[in-house]
Amino acid sequence: MGGLPSTPRWGGEGPPETAEYLIGTFVGGKTFPVTSDYWHKLLELPFDLHWPANRVEQACQTLAQNNRSTRHLAKILIHLTWCLQESLSNPDVLSVASMKAVNASYISSVFLKYSIENLNSQNLDDLYLSLDDSETPPTNIRKDESIINMVMHAVLSYIGRVDVSPKTYLLHHELLNFMLIATSTQLLSGPSPGPNDAHPFIDAAMSQEHFLVGSVVHKLLLNYISRPRSKNSASYTLMSEENQLGVLKRVGSAAANIVLLPLSYFVNSSFEASRSQLADSSVNILLILIHYRKCILVESVKNSNVGVGSESFLKEETYFAENPYYTALENVKNVEFDRVDIEGNAHSGPLVRLAFASLYDTLGMCLTDETAVLLLYALVHGNSDFLEYVLVRTEIDTLLLPLLETLYDTSRRTSNQIYMVLIILLILSQDASFNATIHKLILPSVPWYQERLLHQTSLGSLMVIILIRTVKYNMSKMRDVYLHTNCLAALANMAPHVHRLTAYASQSLVSLFEILSRKYAKLAELKNDKMQMSDSDPKDDDKLPEDTSAELHIYTDFLRIVLEILNAILTYALPRNPEVIYAIMHRQEVFQPFRNHPRFNELLENIFSVLDFFNSRMDAQKLDGEWSVEKVFQVINVNCRSWRGDGMKMFTQLRFTYEQESHPEEFFIPYVWQLVISRSGFSFNPSSINLFPIELPVEVSNAMEERNADQNMQLNAKEAVESSV
Repeated sequence: MGGLPSTPRWGGEGPPETAEYLIGTFVGGKTFPVTSDYWHKLLELPFDLHWPANRVEQACQTLAQNNRSTRHLAKILIHLTWCLQESLSNPDVLSVASMKAVNASYISSVFLKYSIENLNSQNLDDLYLSLDDSETPPTNIRKDESIINMVMHAVLSYIGRVDVSPKTYLLHHELLNFMLIATSTQLLSGPSPGPNDAHPFIDAAMSQEHFLVGSVVHKLLLNYISRPRSKNSASYTLMSEENQLGVLKRVGSAAANIVLLPLSYFVNSSFEASRSQLADSSVNILLILIHYRKCILVESVKNSNVGVGSESFLKEETYFAENPYYTALENVKNVEFDRVDIEGNAHSGPLVRLAFASLYDTLGMCLTDETAVLLLYALVHGNSDFLEYVLVRTEIDTLLLPLLETLYDTSRRTSNQIYMVLIILLILSQDASFNATIHKLILPSVPWYQERLLHQTSLGSLMVIILIRTVKYNMSKMRDVYLHTNCLAALANMAPHVHRLTAYASQSLVSLFEILSRKYAKLAELKNDKMQMSDSDPKDDDKLPEDTSAELHIYTDFLRIVLEILNAILTYALPRNPEVIYAIMHRQEVFQPFRNHPRFNELLENIFSVLDFFNSRMDAQKLDGEWSVEKVFQVINVNCRSWRGDGMKMFTQLRFTYEQESHPEEFFIPYVWQLVISRSGFSFNPSSINLFPIELPVEVSNAMEERNADQNMQLNAKEAVESSV
């Protein structure tokens, strides 16, 4: 066999029906036409050998050397297509075709992954996924038909049309793995999609008809919401355990070739894979599909004298093709309340109907996972119907509590996850009914909050506490202006609707102003010192911040927003918030230094009007002895009821809305793939990844030498055994 080592490691001298021989033939130099019986033998034979990872890599290397002439990778994709087409004709039957499809999908995935991650360039023509010109194509394949388009249509058709059951689970699982491998060409490209990027498999997925796209999105979401509700129900048991084992035994006769290659080679899997695994794979594929952006060069620019390198093109010279999968997600409708037929609205894209209640509950259960947060963001940002459903749900704590707990654990979360959670909260806070609802929902306790015991706290008060805590953490650790802005924006949206804010939340709000004011004062002092030193020659070891003025401007804006928040509470909700009045009175000295500040004085007028009102009421009380907290609070409560707001200046309410940046793909595509690689068990050659920065192992060369030495030792041992036989 051309390209195979002389030692018969692949069983080339054994019987032609053995697994060793058939795999050796597949990767070797001997060419078999796509219509040869060899392919049926390869896909029907039960393989019962375990290969170590280094042996699998040797097989992949050998195929890579020979595939240009044999085109065996293209041919197995053709057979995968045919097996899926046959399986679709009777999907409820555990047929030979479906078992062959499992085998074809698995083998294709292993060798396709190696071929993609070891490309010397982004020229995917080097994969040779077409038949050689010398080979006459079968009658059911046009000579000009793309094998990639053909196999993607077959894979998506099966995923979109066939329900998951014990008989189809394994094939669904392998097809989702295949999709992950096929779309991994994105890892080869840079973080900013360009017109020269080549992603033939995912482009083929984008070119499918709307009905199929909608079906795929529908089934992927169904797979996601069908995950077990508890760890005790992790296994997929639609049938009794006894019958299921029987199914696995019957499947095993043809699909046992999965044990031929180490399952951890490209993605973790097992016969006892749970519905959770299928759900995780489904959401990974859905996120990859909806965030894909096909960059197309504008025709007028293409004909100009601009260079052909992707770095030569500006974003203004390209446009992005519509993504039908994102459109389908935007058009998902609640199957329990669908107004489409009533209103007669026409939809240009695919339409999906789904039980929003199940999707809502599943998301609430899974929001500790970043993929769930990304899916929730895509839904509340892009799907107005789902956002409306979330806003009218009375059990808003199902979603909100996991999101707030994520923010509480900021130190253990990624910055991207924190951003996504804050953006979701900002989107929700844009709705007045949401802001009113969260203050009416009382939580008996918050077990995960460790700083103090929170009893009978409103969900709104908890949200205020967590947002302020996040700002404080960010000031000391991350120092991210974007994070500050989102936290304060959500608080500003909530402010006019605050109702019975707790003492702890009220104190946190005043404390936030105090912390920001101290930071502001330090920056102002630094700026003044810097101006005084400008006429002198500072020494080399003098370390003065370069952007003091810019940072001072930022903190000026932050202070204004906090004052706007306090103003909104005092102007629109003072009678309902005696704890806020008490907190302001208790720390009124922190506002005094800014009373005459030109940027803050007008906002402080209302605060001092309130202070004057309540201080005068306290002064009017004849009191024997010291003021206690209870007595002060009693005076505040009584006078809140008589408050009329006379003399208060009415400012335009701050209302922050979220707008997605003009090139969201530069954030989402790398982020999604980072999650896929870190959480799915999918590994990819680090040196081939250009999509995001990745740390390469320091001792790569030494590790490679050790692995080669181990391989040589194994081969020498095998040769010794064979020679002795």
